[in-house]
Amino acid sequence: MRLLATISAHGLGHLAQSAPVLNALRRLVPALQLTVASALPEARLRERIDGGFRIEPQALDFGFVMHDAFSVDLKASAAAYRDWHADWQARVARTAAWLQALGPELLLCNAAYLPLAAAARLGVPAYAMSSLNWADLFAHLFMQAGAHARWAPPIHAQMLRAYREASAFFKLRPGMDMPQLPNATWAEPVAAVGRVRRDELRERLQLAPDERVVLIAFGGIQARLPLQRWRFAAGLHWLVPAAWGFDHERVRTIESLGWPFAELLASVDALVAKPGYGSFVEAACVGLPVLYARRPDWPEQEPLLHWLHAHGRALQISEAALQRGDLAAPLAALWRQPPKPPLVAGGAEQIAARLARHGR
Repeated sequence: MRLLATISAHGLGHLAQSAPVLNALRRLVPALQLTVASALPEARLRERIDGGFRIEPQALDFGFVMHDAFSVDLKASAAAYRDWHADWQARVARTAAWLQALGPELLLCNAAYLPLAAAARLGVPAYAMSSLNWADLFAHLFMQAGAHARWAPPIHAQMLRAYREASAFFKLRPGMDMPQLPNATWAEPVAAVGRVRRDELRERLQLAPDERVVLIAFGGIQARLPLQRWRFAAGLHWLVPAAWGFDHERVRTIESLGWPFAELLASVDALVAKPGYGSFVEAACVGLPVLYARRPDWPEQEPLLHWLHAHGRALQISEAALQRGDLAAPLAALWRQPPKPPLVAGGAEQIAARLARHGR
């Protein structure tokens, strides 16, 4: 099977969803010839996706332009979508020519719609998967009453038409309902479950028995908390991105450990995050407590939050508390919550089996 998988670079959640499916498919189809089209860094792709594969460094979607990890830049996103669809048929034709040159037998998209339109033009079988689709988010942000109503509906129609071209859209639990996609079908949660290395981590950080490790991760979207203004409580050690450039005796960078992210997630005592599919589902699969701040005007978070509170330990904090670093008391309350059984995620095998059947 020659498979082309397109993976959005709008954060790391789309990779967290796609990689377990591709790994499950390789177990079913050992001779899989895989090409991955994505603007994500190669190191990120190879950390998550097993085996050999070719990389096409293509950005086939952009999702939304972000101010930071929590908020959308509406003005810049509107301009980007108008430019993206200014000559839509020509863009589809160029993508179809690129697709034809690659020669895949099957296409799996998360969550770009452009390659689905190109595949339909060529007659290449195509599937989509994600907990969201850009058409529903676009409609939520730009098709409410207001000045945007005149330009947005034609773009939205092109987005929906492309998504509907897929043989099926696997909407991952927990995810958006997608009532405008008649080809959408529910799939069970997808997650990579990392090996637990808690004792090794504590030894590496030289922690006392009563000290705890908290990971701060915003899913690949650039954001920087003002750690220089925090007052670091005793007994808590923090893992943060190296890009934050902050040095403190109670702070270590994620990169300095050199661990796969899934193993790090499985080995810390709590996660501080924004609502995001990959981190939430992976945390529930290893029983990791999650402290989160909501994302303003992002409708995908509602099913995520409902699901996480049902299946894991979670507590909401304000954006202001996160900025101030007032997290010691919320973390203590989070750790007092009774543990729940770790979740078993079977969606990767479910989707891979469907793709493998198509390839026979």
